[in-house]
Amino acid sequence: MKFDLVKTISVLERTPAIFNTLLDGLSGDWTMENEGENTWSPFDVLGHLVHGEKTDWIPRIGIILSDAEDKTFEPYDRFAQFEMSKEKTLKELLIDFETLRKDNINYLKTRNLSENDLALVGDHPELGPVTISQLLAAWVVHDLGHIAQVSRVMAKQYKEEVGPWPKYLTILNYTPKE
Repeated sequence: MKFDLVKTISVLERTPAIFNTLLDGLSGDWTMENEGENTWSPFDVLGHLVHGEKTDWIPRIGIILSDAEDKTFEPYDRFAQFEMSKEKTLKELLIDFETLRKDNINYLKTRNLSENDLALVGDHPELGPVTISQLLAAWVVHDLGHIAQVSRVMAKQYKEEVGPWPKYLTILNYTPKE
């Protein structure tokens, strides 16, 4: 599919509701467990998404759209959620995510980005030149990847409980890399 801002926003604005529906009111057995060492729980993923709303997507679009000569993005701390979420509840993170995402979607809608704007370039510190449309497409894929990740982590909580079915339940057989 070719990039389309309206289609992009239609996914981005749904993500908080998906996390609310999936996680709100569940016990820590579902939300605080992970897949093992150096992996994230649904709580951790949600904290990561909140941190991204504050420091990643929209701030980087702002850098690209600014009059500044240097369009280099600040490096993103992929692990900042561990400190940021320390004193928060899952419910607080869900509310923060919903509020921040709503504000960020509103920003996108009110900017009235043109095709020329979407082609403007910023400099990612690791990946090099990226356009606004590439950044927005990556934001959607990032959301979808974390929805899949949370579903997988939750499914694995019943890996032993499903008896002989794991060979047919492919979600249980994925091993995270890194």
